[in-house]
Amino acid sequence: MRIESLTPDLGFLRVGFVNVFFYGDPAAGDRAWVLIDTGLPGSAGLIARAARARFGEHARPGAIILTHGHFDHRGAARRLAQRWAAPVYAHERELPFLTGQRAYPRPDPATGGAMAALSPLYPRGPIDLGDRVRPLPRDGTVPGMPGWNWVPTPGHTRGHVSLFRSADRALIAGDAFVTTRQESLLAAVTYPPEVHGPPAYFTPDWPDAWASVERLAELEPELAGTGHGPPIRGAMVRRELHALADQFPERAMPARGYSVGRPPVIEPLPAVLLGAGTAVVAGVLLKRATNR
Repeated sequence: MRIESLTPDLGFLRVGFVNVFFYGDPAAGDRAWVLIDTGLPGSAGLIARAARARFGEHARPGAIILTHGHFDHRGAARRLAQRWAAPVYAHERELPFLTGQRAYPRPDPATGGAMAALSPLYPRGPIDLGDRVRPLPRDGTVPGMPGWNWVPTPGHTRGHVSLFRSADRALIAGDAFVTTRQESLLAAVTYPPEVHGPPAYFTPDWPDAWASVERLAELEPELAGTGHGPPIRGAMVRRELHALADQFPERAMPARGYSVGRPPVIEPLPAVLLGAGTAVVAGVLLKRATNR
């Protein structure tokens, strides 16, 4: 798979149901580019091959930036950081989850949808990146990405950040909002362009998540790349992001779920059948994605 260009110095690669981003001039050479997020576990080879095709056979990134540490965003971080001898940066509030100290809160399968039903199977335990991982600079700058700033966008995780470049109003939003209905297995695979709130099954703090969407809407982005779904640009970004901010409880927050204090009544047999069926389908799709 090849990296798709969004601007001359920004590209993205879809890895299964998640996106990773590459910043830097393809002709700049070794240590002159940055990887943002590292996809699913098992995707290190795919990401490294795509990077070689874009930046050259022996080019390594100057840094790896994580918007947050969920398994589908830090999946290949340890392997790639070792392969490239690259530092990994994340918000200081994410570091306990990246240094082996703390697991993320349990996911909330009660929010609805096949991906939510599968969420108890997703890894949530910490990984230990050791001395490779470092806190993002407190002044808001992004290592290796001049002209970009990190924006605190908590809610989906405690230390979630988005990246923004004011010169062209390009935004890398992580999972602060997404452009597909991530709770739906079909949407997660087919990627129809729709603006949604953060994946509900992994979002424990809805007031913070709402405030984060409002903060990003105020930036009036021209281009938005998110962790899940296709990049979007132009008036659609601003229109949909403002609408999401204005209607967040109706459009983003789940009607049911432990995170909103309204757990559902679950019939055991249908739940088991749904979980088994979606697990088989998801397993096949993930295997295909990471083996391409």
